[in-house]
Amino acid sequence: MSSYPLLDTIDSPTTLRALDRRQLPQLADELRAFLLESVSKTGGHLSSNLGTVELTIALHYVYDTPEDRIVWDVGHQTYGHKVLTGRREAMATLRQWEGISGFPRRSESNYDTFGTAHSSTSISAALGMAVAAKAKGEDRRAIAVIGDGAMSAGMAFEALNNAGVMDADLLVILNDNEMSISPPVGALSNILARLLSGKTYNAARRAGEKVLSVSNSMLELAKRVEEHVKGMVTPGTLFEEFGFNYIGPIDGHDLDALIPTLQNLRKLKGPQFLHIVTRKGQGYKLAEADPVLYHGVGKFDHSAGIQTGKGGGKLTFTQVFSDWLCDMAAADDKLMAITPAMREGSGLVRFEQEYPKRYFDVGIAEQHALTFAAGLACEGLRPVVAIYSTFLQRAYDQLIHDIALQNLPVMLAVDRGGLVGADGATHHGAFDISYLLCVPNMVVMTPSDEAECRQLLSTAYHHDGPTAVRYPRGSGNGSKPASTLDVLPIGRGEMRREGSRLALLAFGTLLHDALKVGDKLDASVANMRFAKPIDRELVLQLAARHRLLVTLEENAITGGAGAEVARLVHEAGLDVSVLTLGLPDHFIDHGEQQQLLSAIGLDVAGIEAAIRAHPAFAA
Repeated sequence: MSSYPLLDTIDSPTTLRALDRRQLPQLADELRAFLLESVSKTGGHLSSNLGTVELTIALHYVYDTPEDRIVWDVGHQTYGHKVLTGRREAMATLRQWEGISGFPRRSESNYDTFGTAHSSTSISAALGMAVAAKAKGEDRRAIAVIGDGAMSAGMAFEALNNAGVMDADLLVILNDNEMSISPPVGALSNILARLLSGKTYNAARRAGEKVLSVSNSMLELAKRVEEHVKGMVTPGTLFEEFGFNYIGPIDGHDLDALIPTLQNLRKLKGPQFLHIVTRKGQGYKLAEADPVLYHGVGKFDHSAGIQTGKGGGKLTFTQVFSDWLCDMAAADDKLMAITPAMREGSGLVRFEQEYPKRYFDVGIAEQHALTFAAGLACEGLRPVVAIYSTFLQRAYDQLIHDIALQNLPVMLAVDRGGLVGADGATHHGAFDISYLLCVPNMVVMTPSDEAECRQLLSTAYHHDGPTAVRYPRGSGNGSKPASTLDVLPIGRGEMRREGSRLALLAFGTLLHDALKVGDKLDASVANMRFAKPIDRELVLQLAARHRLLVTLEENAITGGAGAEVARLVHEAGLDVSVLTLGLPDHFIDHGEQQQLLSAIGLDVAGIEAAIRAHPAFAA
């Protein structure tokens, strides 16, 4: 007998909507159990998906999906949505090569109305869909589901500000679980304190107390009225000021509350705002107790839970950065660390514990993070911004206008440079070398291993201008960093192997594959270390002594370090061919990191094959 007798009958929201409402709690229990079992086998995002089971069921039960559009913010909480929209069997391939994505994807299903994976985009996208429906005369609804962490970003408020004057049929659902990935900061909960501590409110309160003090019974009545007023002031006032009709908060795990409320809201015209309260990890005690640990999981035994504390593995680049940051902070009290809501992922947990007054989590606000860092730098402090490559893209204008243009000493610790694996195209750090190279005053460093990463972090920190050290997810070759804070000369690479005819110029961790290829083909191998300023002298020396230069980078070929090498050779008028190898000009899917590198020819076999196929190699 199936463990999921009711869930097994659901192949689409149409069959879901045919159920009796009294069957939905059982469906929720089965869906939650299925997700726990499935994700424990594949890995993926767990806590967030356990927290949205009832909301997912209610949305597809009430709304005529996919005709009605649902946009899921960030999108990592859509596993239940995938199961209910015909992809239950495909969940066994979640986030694997040629399997289904861990995020909504328009090419995967017509129920995935908008591709997401970065936060705070849902209201803008859903508003566009709502306005399009109105312009086309179509009677359908648009729903944006956004978390309280994502609501901290400026883009969400830009969309709210615009939506309130559009008179479009838009529903925004705030899924309030008091946590994004890291605990939220600067959250909307602070609005109540600000409003109720304001001068106007308190002046009126004191005047009222003075008038009513003549009667104890009147004063008691006034206090009761005040409590009701507080409830009226927040949290709905903020959203109503934007032009929304605010409803809530309601229990997001109570289907008897969710479904009638959504049914009523579906009949209403104009911008609506529903505030629900949920719990990450709902129904799985271990995830409820530690939703951060169970946010993104690998394969694990869900009956025993994730086993922690088993040391002995290689240091990751993130751990190298974490240790370096604390060591440098001990040596220089001007160091300030900033993260846009990625404390755990960027390795800042220890720093926050040891230097709480020098630690700043600014929330999901990458633009603010960089300009805030610029302000610190203007006052003589040394800000270090820990940020993923794919999220740095969101603050590109601030990098150019507020940091580089003023040549401020802001250091970017760019994590997840290159291919990240299972999160796929939305999270690959595929473009950072390219988009950083063209910015004046920038220094861009590409460490080849863990030991060199620590050296280049120190080098970047002491440079009197904007710097970026980009390093990959996971571990390198296992080299152990020194405990010192030594620096390397800026713009200088190093020779790692001398050969003939052929030279490989490696930017980053591909150096180690380059050395293996060098041994096979008797090639010279250079560890370039710096994408900007590039070691021009080394490039031209290699160009003068070899027939073919091969550049290697885990970054887009277009506009990358290889293109800069080719430019230098061309300007010098040297008669040497340049083969640039890197990420191709298309978005790369999800899968294991090494599997992806092999698929695009950036492993040892692929690099060797590309070289052998080049006319200059055989000449």
